[in-house]
Amino acid sequence: MAEHMSTLNEFWDLVVTVWREGVFGIDIAHMFLALLVFFVFMGLRNLFTRFLLAALKRGAARTKTDVDDRIIDALYEPVRFIPVVMGIFFATSILDVEEGTRLFFYNLNRSLVAFTLFWSFYKVTAPVSLLLMRAQGVLTRAMIDWIIKTARIAFIVLGAATILELWGIAVGPIIAGLGLFGVAVALGAQDLFKNLIAGLFIIGERRFNAGDWVCVDGVVEGTVQQIGFRTTTIRRFDRAPVYVPNARLADNAVTNFSRMSHRRILWMIGVEYRTSMAQLKVIRDEIERYILESDEFAKPEEVPTFVRIDSFNDSSIDIMVYCFTRTIVWGDWLEIKERLAYKVKEIVEGAGTSFAFPSRSLYLETLPDAPEVFPLSPPRPDAPPAEPSP
Repeated sequence: MAEHMSTLNEFWDLVVTVWREGVFGIDIAHMFLALLVFFVFMGLRNLFTRFLLAALKRGAARTKTDVDDRIIDALYEPVRFIPVVMGIFFATSILDVEEGTRLFFYNLNRSLVAFTLFWSFYKVTAPVSLLLMRAQGVLTRAMIDWIIKTARIAFIVLGAATILELWGIAVGPIIAGLGLFGVAVALGAQDLFKNLIAGLFIIGERRFNAGDWVCVDGVVEGTVQQIGFRTTTIRRFDRAPVYVPNARLADNAVTNFSRMSHRRILWMIGVEYRTSMAQLKVIRDEIERYILESDEFAKPEEVPTFVRIDSFNDSSIDIMVYCFTRTIVWGDWLEIKERLAYKVKEIVEGAGTSFAFPSRSLYLETLPDAPEVFPLSPPRPDAPPAEPSP
């Protein structure tokens, strides 16, 4: 009996020792208390987020701009992470640990705070871009996109460098090493940097923006979708995307059709040669009157406008119609051209003549196996006999 009591006392001493020393020198009681504190903060996470965001939204509702509302929406996830950081901080503060472990917890808490701050900065860049949008007279949309992307990359790099410094990792030697590595990479990535610099020139010179209809000589024609760091995405009219290196856009001639002030119509209308001078004058005057009186066409004070008898072609008398529409929208331009075509046909037919079509006349002096020509009068008695035909 005494032996069993001694064994039981040894077991109890073991339990007390484990309870006091716990894991890594942390007693079980403090571990349970730390876990309890952490789960309490996790339980209050939704309540804290809802309360804080509601207070911020009430303050933002008093302002006239919607930028602050978008900033608050962007901060939703970082705000939800704040109770996690607070829970870890208070939980580790309760633990009675050695100096080395306490230093680890200290750096961990500082890293979580730095991570939350830079995460918030990263998320805020998107709504802040709305403020830059108001300066589109100075900055183009592509430039604003590049600024936002650069700012996000900068926050990521600064956040990583800050956290590394908190853990005692020197960032300077790493940057120096990356610089030497970057020189080696640059020698093999000249095209990458060439395209990057070309993209900066394209944005700075404002050759085109997203949504513009452009034609790059010998490369592609379509609508600009996005101007990236290395390539520009242009969607052709068959909806296929083409990824053009920025260097090709910088080296080749680019026509930006979206910046046209008017769209041109140039026709050569051929009428038959039997058309009289009076009919030609009627056709010319009626077409010119229609163009000048219609609001769909630009006036001669703005752009050159001509309706003239131009040339005598092989099978037609050509009338040149040279004018510009006010719209630059392709679909509307086609409708205006269609109405002009109807009117021209009506004018030509109303003048009593017709459109010419290509023709060719062929004159032959003799034909093989042709019948004999019947003489108009009998031959004279003294006429020499006709030579036989070959």
